[in-house]
Amino acid sequence: MNAKGVTIVSKLSEPFTEPSSDDNLAKAIFTVNRHAKTATNPKYLYALKKKALIKMIQEGKAEKKGLHFSRNPKHSRQQSDVLVSCGHYTFHMPPSKEDFERLPHLGRLNEQIRNPRCSMSLSKAKLLLETYTGLKENQSKPHSSGRKKYTKPVFKPLGQSY
Repeated sequence: MNAKGVTIVSKLSEPFTEPSSDDNLAKAIFTVNRHAKTATNPKYLYALKKKALIKMIQEGKAEKKGLHFSRNPKHSRQQSDVLVSCGHYTFHMPPSKEDFERLPHLGRLNEQIRNPRCSMSLSKAKLLLETYTGLKENQSKPHSSGRKKYTKPVFKPLGQSY
């Protein structure tokens, strides 16, 4: 029985739904990470990435796979990073002391394995991760109190002394 003006939609013709939020979060982390590598001040972007990955690991949406030797170690010392798998994407983050005890060491990073391409804007990715983590960027730029404001030099007329 159909009432006038009511349309019944069968389950076969359900509308297209967006990919799972886990996939969107992984794409957002990938986008933020890609932009952080070339940003003038990448600290906030890396903090956003780290906080999102930690929260996803705690919720079971991402998994720590093992340790890799870092490609760019600090001060030319050997250093390891944690490999985190999140959907079709993998990321590196700094390890904790427990990671060295619990995770297997996978050796050198395989350069042939790449993350899939993603076309998400940085602003959309930041908004998604900020909503997910609750982290907000400090918009006010601190002015350096150590520097003096420039003052024009004062020239004295020839023959006078001050």
